[in-house]
Amino acid sequence: MITVRTAKGYDLPIQGAPLEVVDKPAPPSTVAVLPEHIPFIRPRLAVKEGERVAVGDVLFTDKSNPRLQFLSPGGGQVARIQFGPRRVLQAVVIRRDAADEPVRSLAAPLEPEALDRLPRKELVERLLDGGVWPLLRSFPYRAIADPDVEPPAIYVSLDAREPFQVPPAHYLENQRKVFTFGLSVLKRLCPVVHVHADADDQSFCEAYKDIITHKVQGRYPTDDSGVLLYRVRQSPDDNKAWFIAGQDLLLVARMLQRGEYPTERLFAVAGSGVAKPRYVASRMGAPITHLAGKIQCATPRFAVGGTLRGFSGDPDGHMGFYETALMVLPEPGAADFLTLFRPGFGKPSHSRTFLSALRRKPLPMTTNVNGGHRACIACGYCAEVCPVDIWPQMTYKSILAEEVEEYLAHGLLDCVECGLCTYVCPSKIELAATLKAAKHAYRKEQG
Repeated sequence: MITVRTAKGYDLPIQGAPLEVVDKPAPPSTVAVLPEHIPFIRPRLAVKEGERVAVGDVLFTDKSNPRLQFLSPGGGQVARIQFGPRRVLQAVVIRRDAADEPVRSLAAPLEPEALDRLPRKELVERLLDGGVWPLLRSFPYRAIADPDVEPPAIYVSLDAREPFQVPPAHYLENQRKVFTFGLSVLKRLCPVVHVHADADDQSFCEAYKDIITHKVQGRYPTDDSGVLLYRVRQSPDDNKAWFIAGQDLLLVARMLQRGEYPTERLFAVAGSGVAKPRYVASRMGAPITHLAGKIQCATPRFAVGGTLRGFSGDPDGHMGFYETALMVLPEPGAADFLTLFRPGFGKPSHSRTFLSALRRKPLPMTTNVNGGHRACIACGYCAEVCPVDIWPQMTYKSILAEEVEEYLAHGLLDCVECGLCTYVCPSKIELAATLKAAKHAYRKEQG
């Protein structure tokens, strides 16, 4: 087991961590898939409103690669197909049958001893037909992995240090055999599989020492597979590695073992706006309000997927395909009166703008950015926290100047999209969004 340390990064000192309890509410009445938040796909609908579907039926495919199928996490009726501006497909909502939910059989269950005899090509087709292939993603763009390519390595991340996510000890409880089978599946796709976990969780690392290959030590986002890749890569070809989250690997294994589309998800529900921060065992694509429970602020904002990497969810919306965390944060309302003369003891801050920088304990967080957009002041805070040694402020200026070679030389493609550069910027520049958009544009140019 190799220990990899990252000096940079930043842990947000915010309140609202989940209690160490797991709620198991009744199954939700609706579930959904959100194509809008699955990067780089062009969805082609396979269903209509009012149509009956079973768990595992195809809802839509990718126009660019029809082999990529996205299946229904619920059995019942297609209640709503929601479009946004320019007819962008935003959501396919299924109203589940209360009893006798129909489930489609995808293939015969795969026994562990039969896995070694299964040709790689046939295994890939099973994963594609089973709707779990999109859980495998590739660097540097974090797009869905190409099923016709064999990667140099696959990285499995067991942790997510962004507050607040589900720790592996929770989602792997009583699932060790299933997870081990999932690792065997990955090794049939690629012989080199790296499994990394948080070195600070010593008891977990000791319990899974036969599985973990790397212990990562440092602040958020040191747990990201892209950060580990940046530290251990040995050639440019390594930048084309694949990655998958630990909880997603369980879905891959369950689909093959059962021959049915898996729908179980363990979510973290946290933040100062929720009355009971906790973990919730529910369904993939569950409704936001079903998970959130009682809200204790008048104007909540729902951050689906996390504080820094997530997206703003509608109260009537659902969780995304990849997202397993829901943050509930209070909207600030009107601007603070005489903010200039307030020392800010209770406002989270990376810099010494507020006196809260001198405090160690977690602080309440709202969606207030505490300031307005200004020009870059070259403070260097973004470079101080960047885990892959990009100079975000220089990369940002190169992007604005459309100097492609320059922003690539600064390391744009190494960006792990952690959002820290935006969070620490005193000028309130959306650095992370700009870098991410530039990466997507460059990928599109490359065809």
